[in-house]
Amino acid sequence: MRVDSWIWSVRLTKTRSAGATACKGGHVRVNGERVKPSYGVHVGDEVRVRQAGGRERIVVVKRLIRKRVGAPVAVECYVDNSPPPPPREAAAPAGIRDRGTGRPTKRDRREMERLRGAEG
Repeated sequence: MRVDSWIWSVRLTKTRSAGATACKGGHVRVNGERVKPSYGVHVGDEVRVRQAGGRERIVVVKRLIRKRVGAPVAVECYVDNSPPPPPREAAAPAGIRDRGTGRPTKRDRREMERLRGAEG
């Protein structure tokens, strides 16, 4: 089975063409080697997919499926060995304003940006 089709069918990419593009860009590795979209994946292969944001998913193929399936069924087709995602940073509230105060002025906007740490 094609690797681009498999990573799409188990929901590691949103579309099959996105899976093919990831393969062409070198973001997909099977058993440590960069692969083309047409590479044949087999049960027991380790597939590494680098996703947006720099997160890498490491999965071991448990079952081959040809059609895209629901998320609960897709999870049964691989063993996920990915490291846990980094904890989200506690973001400051996005400028909560009192009801009826109207639109923020330029001065208010600059204060909010200064509090968030953005330089403008």
